[in-house]
Amino acid sequence: MFNMAPKKTALKKSLGETTMLKRSVSTRAKKNSDVKLVDESSKRKAVSPLKQLSKRSAFGDITNDADLSKKIATNKKDSKKNVETISHVKKNLKESENGNKAVMPHKKTGRSNIPTFPPKVQMAKANTKPEKVHPSSVSKPKCDKTEVLTSVRVKSPDSTDNELYLTAVEELKKLTTKDEERKKVLLPPPGVEDFDAENMGDPVQVSEYAMDIFSYLKEREAKFAIDNYMERQTSINTAMRALLVDWLVEIQENFELNHETLYLAVKLTDIYLSKVTVSKETLQLVGAAAIFIASKYDERMAPMLEEMLYVCDGAYDKKELIRMEINILNKVGFELGIPLSYRFLRRYARCSKVTLPVLTLARYILELSLMEYTFVSESDSKLAAAALLLALKMKEISGWTKTLQYYSGYSLEEIQDLVFKLNDMLKMKPKEALSTVRNKYSHKIFFEVAKEPVLAEVNL
Repeated sequence: MFNMAPKKTALKKSLGETTMLKRSVSTRAKKNSDVKLVDESSKRKAVSPLKQLSKRSAFGDITNDADLSKKIATNKKDSKKNVETISHVKKNLKESENGNKAVMPHKKTGRSNIPTFPPKVQMAKANTKPEKVHPSSVSKPKCDKTEVLTSVRVKSPDSTDNELYLTAVEELKKLTTKDEERKKVLLPPPGVEDFDAENMGDPVQVSEYAMDIFSYLKEREAKFAIDNYMERQTSINTAMRALLVDWLVEIQENFELNHETLYLAVKLTDIYLSKVTVSKETLQLVGAAAIFIASKYDERMAPMLEEMLYVCDGAYDKKELIRMEINILNKVGFELGIPLSYRFLRRYARCSKVTLPVLTLARYILELSLMEYTFVSESDSKLAAAALLLALKMKEISGWTKTLQYYSGYSLEEIQDLVFKLNDMLKMKPKEALSTVRNKYSHKIFFEVAKEPVLAEVNL
């Protein structure tokens, strides 16, 4: 589906600066007009550009071990001795029950006649048999939906040593009129659709912990906040960063990587650039190492090292890519569980039960914002909420409902300025050098959301 042959194209001069980035991955091939609509979850087959290379096994080829036969023989011998020892112990125990002395086997020692447990104790153990219970006599407890929802175990602040944890049901029973704030945390307020309660039977949704998970991710956003680092960079500018992100989107599309991988790669790139001053010759290497790390973290089968060097069009060698990978991991403190706006967007869209075209339009807006440096310092959770609200307004569906406000934690007043900025971004004239995202979302697979008319003004 994608032409993976490399092409060497020098990036145009922009803002008086000459960039050294190389567009190594070809753009999307034109699709026929009769392409059928497929489900978003279906992934197109990615073809490796290096036909002569084969994917490595996850644990290597253990058959190449020269001492493997010796290890197998040793293991068999040890297992045989263990079986003999167990049988000898059983024989001794049986003799001890009859009043005879038990003898335990020992290696290379003169010790013998070591007594086992007293015969009375062993006879008591032998005569003790568990009672058999017929399965039909066991009554199955009835499962209440409300009890399942509130079956999360929470720590009680007034608990004693004998009762450290209480279930949420028991916690609600102990609440008084002074504990309304704690009650709001356990159950959604009136007028809000309880998405987690409706999906309690689906183990994939982890409805018992979903609210806590995303609350924890919002708390971690402050740890990965990014400042205006371009003021400290002397060799690169915002235009070069936009070209790099556009190149990363093209890599994600051609290798069929997850969208989470793309967002994590951009986040790692910004974090590294906020801490290290790089040259324009090294900028592409930072992006390549970032998406390589993100692929290892989020993909079931990450691209090979040779493939990453291939898409860089031979600009760097193996040692340089590995060294940059180590540098990025050291600078981020090996913290890869970074909150991503894409994850928040999926959570908000699922809780509000929006259609797939609306979600795809919000994804398009959010992915375009990756190339805009003005959104680097914004909160990921707030940016996802603003993108979803703008998509709802463009589709003329609804506004910021109580359900969205509850699950996102943001009111309309908190995100309206960000909605206006995203709409201004959509109204900007598209640039030819930054057309990968628009071309991607102009296809029927993504419901051609890039062709959606832009709002002249957003009425909130």
